[in-house]
Amino acid sequence: MPVRKYRSVEDMPPPALHTPLDAANLKIVCELSATAIRLAPRSFPPGVHRYRSVTEACERREAWERSSHSSRAASPRS
Repeated sequence: MPVRKYRSVEDMPPPALHTPLDAANLKIVCELSATAIRLAPRSFPPGVHRYRSVTEACERREAWERSSHSSRAASPRS
């Protein structure tokens, strides 16, 4: 696929839009979701967890997000 350069945004062709409620839109969204899951899978701890306060729940979530981001950065991509 050739790369095309444009001097300004006005020179660019408009994006191909599908009509609302078109079945092709759903297919595109599903493919994008599958690609996102393959690129950055998230693991959720099993079970239901209770916390004594909203603050404690927020702290646990932040710790989980930090650990999931660090494990994704450390894992080799194929």
